Amino acid sequence: MSHIHGIILAAGKGTRMNSSKPKVLQTLSDKTLLGHVLTQAQRLCSQVHVVYGFGGDQVRNTINDDTINWVEQAEQLGTGHAVAQAMPHIDDDSLSLILYGDVPLIEKSTLDDLISQAQQSSISLLSVVLDNPVGYGRIVRHNNQIQAIVEQKDANDEQLTICEVNTGIMALNSGLLKTYLGRLDSNNAQGELYLTDIIEMAVNDGKIIASVITKNEFEVAGVNDKVQLAELERTFQQNQATKFMQQGLTLKDPNRFDCRGTISFGQDCEIDVNVLIEGKVTLGDNTTIAPNCIIKNTKIGDNVSILPNSVIEDASINHGATIGPFARIRPGANIGENAKIGNFVEVKKSTIGKGSKVSHLSYVGDSTLGEDVNIGAGVITCNYDGANKHQTIIGDGAFIGSDSQLIAPVTIGKNATIGAGSTITKDTPDGQLTFSRSKQTTMKNWERPVKK
Repeated sequence: MSHIHGIILAAGKGTRMNSSKPKVLQTLSDKTLLGHVLTQAQRLCSQVHVVYGFGGDQVRNTINDDTINWVEQAEQLGTGHAVAQAMPHIDDDSLSLILYGDVPLIEKSTLDDLISQAQQSSISLLSVVLDNPVGYGRIVRHNNQIQAIVEQKDANDEQLTICEVNTGIMALNSGLLKTYLGRLDSNNAQGELYLTDIIEMAVNDGKIIASVITKNEFEVAGVNDKVQLAELERTFQQNQATKFMQQGLTLKDPNRFDCRGTISFGQDCEIDVNVLIEGKVTLGDNTTIAPNCIIKNTKIGDNVSILPNSVIEDASINHGATIGPFARIRPGANIGENAKIGNFVEVKKSTIGKGSKVSHLSYVGDSTLGEDVNIGAGVITCNYDGANKHQTIIGDGAFIGSDSQLIAPVTIGKNATIGAGSTITKDTPDGQLTFSRSKQTTMKNWERPVKK
């Protein structure tokens, strides 16, 4: 078989979600349920077919992937009918892998096993053993060989005691699948075309049904309401946390850590409780993140300390920097080596030079700070004139006194000092004290105080 075709059934409305969005567009870890399944299918399959129904335009527009073959199921006539919609697009000499858009946590290793079994025996089925199998189709075996799948509503008392259940996920020869789909009928309690009926047909034809039994219930758990969605979210996060800790990341409490993206990290990094990672985040060596921080799409260097309650997005934090507590680092910020951004400081689209400090209650936007700059408490760069943004440039070694406003565009010279409470509207010279009271004044012979 030359190709593997993935068929993802995603036509359900998901009424119990009580949402305007189709069920498969509900999000788990900031990714749609269907998106999770697609990730695995596209790693394994040469072509992926998504069978959609309710909210089809919304599904296609949200996923927005031109490599997918979208197949409409106009009428909801059962799983067998849904799969049949995709078959005209699939060649007989291939393997079909059937997946479900609301079963998001299936693992690639499990699907690898399923495909391998199908390549040897034409049909393989994924099952799971449940303590409480109510509602699931039962796997009926004889001499340990699968004979049939019986749906809950069609099962007799003896069959209802079986705890091995069908997950619906299977892999099989596409030509064989087409043959059996053509023989399905709706003579059952639901009046639908059951995909599961093809198993009994194959057995009657003398086929051996290969079996893969997953030990992880979460892999095959479907999502029907917001309660189940939350349960799978927590499972997903716990699984990630375990993997990260095995790779060397210290998590103070893995139950209070969420990664809704990707994180890579060096040695001896430590993350405290209630930290949220979003997008792509990179940590260097010996970096610590204190409680209650949100970090998104950010590169963080070595020996960085992120203090509590800080929010960092689309930024770069270089080696040895300290951020927070209660700091907000907005998109476009580049915090230099050993720089300090303190409590209640907001930095946006600005470069903070090596060793510079913005320690308290300040706003720095659209600015370039040199090295060893000291920004006093309550300083703001006034970058917006009501229509356009303007730049503030502060030279190396400058000292900006507390409660000053720098009205952009403006340049502060190297080693310049701005007196506290000043409103600076003009460029200031290197090495001089500039302040404004009734008017802006520069003292040419002034010398900066030296620490005793």
